[in-house]
Amino acid sequence: MESNSSAQTSGRFAWQFCYWAALVVIFGWAAWQRFTLPLDPIADPDTWGYLSPALRKLTGAAFGHTNGRNFLYPGFVFLLLRGFGDFRAITIAQHFLGLVAGGLLLLTWWRARVLLPNRRLAGAAHDALGLIGAAIFLFAGETIHLEMQLRPEAVCAFLVSLNIWLFLQFIASCFVEDRPTAATLYGIALIFSAILLASVRPSFMLLAIVAVTPVAIFFFRRDRVRQKLAIVIGGVLSAALLLVPEHILSRNDEKTRTFLPATLFTIHANLIRDQMADDLQRGAQLPYPREWLEHVYAALNSEIAKSAAAEESRYHVGAGFSPDYLMYQPASIAAQLRAEFRGDIGALCAFYRFYYWRIWRYRPLLVLQKIGRQMSIFYALRCPAYYRAKALPLAIEYERAGKSLDTPAYQKTWAAYAPAVEFMHRTAALARSAPVIEQRAYVRKVLGLLAATYLPLLLVSVGLSALVLSRQTHRRRFGWLAVLAVLLFSYNLAACLEVAVIHLLEYSRYVTVQMYFTMLAQFFAFWFVAEMVLETRRSLFVKK
Repeated sequence: MESNSSAQTSGRFAWQFCYWAALVVIFGWAAWQRFTLPLDPIADPDTWGYLSPALRKLTGAAFGHTNGRNFLYPGFVFLLLRGFGDFRAITIAQHFLGLVAGGLLLLTWWRARVLLPNRRLAGAAHDALGLIGAAIFLFAGETIHLEMQLRPEAVCAFLVSLNIWLFLQFIASCFVEDRPTAATLYGIALIFSAILLASVRPSFMLLAIVAVTPVAIFFFRRDRVRQKLAIVIGGVLSAALLLVPEHILSRNDEKTRTFLPATLFTIHANLIRDQMADDLQRGAQLPYPREWLEHVYAALNSEIAKSAAAEESRYHVGAGFSPDYLMYQPASIAAQLRAEFRGDIGALCAFYRFYYWRIWRYRPLLVLQKIGRQMSIFYALRCPAYYRAKALPLAIEYERAGKSLDTPAYQKTWAAYAPAVEFMHRTAALARSAPVIEQRAYVRKVLGLLAATYLPLLLVSVGLSALVLSRQTHRRRFGWLAVLAVLLFSYNLAACLEVAVIHLLEYSRYVTVQMYFTMLAQFFAFWFVAEMVLETRRSLFVKK
């Protein structure tokens, strides 16, 4: 007996040593991969909305809103530039947050053990599975690439990882361990992180609602009045802390008001054009003069045709036209309508909204078909959240970055800040000499496997969860693990549905930014399925 106990102790010690050694190697290699690449952030045509508030403040002007962009990421950029005076500090900070996201993935995985105290899956196997997940996330080329961007997607993995960790902590503290004080603190922090995530990345707004689902469920309890009151107060203060400054700063930014209505109009321009044609043909009673509407219809029809033939790479063409062209081309329909309304932003937005809701009223099936087509992009046989290419050439990225910022409208601002001038010089040099981000074959194979198994794991998890929750014995044992797996898959559903309704999932940035919680959902689903299989096998063995 003593020899067996000694052998088990030695085995556990050996495994722990191997585990922690592997963890150090993984994070060390991940850091090396990041910090041996160029450290200058990569700009794009949207970058100016995030960068100009910081540059204006650093050159003596006021920190303000630009192009409808939330103040949080520009504030993050400003603090780094003020503190270090070097654009490379932005990429370094974002790489560090990416590594922290990998650490939070492991913390989330370890913490989830509380949901299933009597696991059938061996502890070593569970630990190894979590370590593999962290390694995949940290070694993936797109993870590193996103961290190099000069836009909010660079910090989304960190914000999502923090949100999911708090999500799990609240579930564990409130529903499993019954620790009221801890649950209250985690509940407030979860609400704060959800609002923060939705503020930094508006396409995660519906996801943020899913993230606070456990808190909403808690409020259906009849007791814990003080705890509920504390969470409400904390949630209100969190919202005020993040939303009030945004409201104040956005008041002088017209695009804050026009961005969403204009996006809805241009994304659905083909359906709106057809609806206008029907309205004119039927002589529908509308709040706009017929002659004027005929003029707008002709202009919209013409611009849609022009957008379909747009050759500039920045104008994405899908479904026979380019919404980007309609919205951003200086002489296209968005600019024309602004001129038609003579700068009356309220009336312009009312027109955009009027026709968007009109297609929902008269063409609901076509709108739903558009949403369905967009959802099918993500829920395909191979999940597109995983970038599986062998290499990602950075020289092309830096060339585009230089072109996007080196325009007359921006030069006056960045030329007044010496570190920005140095950044532009380095960007120009990197456009000629930057290396590629390589993905090793083993990483690509694993990403391919994850892409191929996402949909099957989703379907199996949902089916097994329904089975577990319908049976009391299974519900007591596996209920919270089943709920967690389904809720993590719901993060994808929420993120995709919001974009499918408002925008297009054809824009890859809306898909690849979901990699962290896509992969985490799959790993939890695999654990859940493995536990169910092992439990079923044990039950059959006992019966025999």
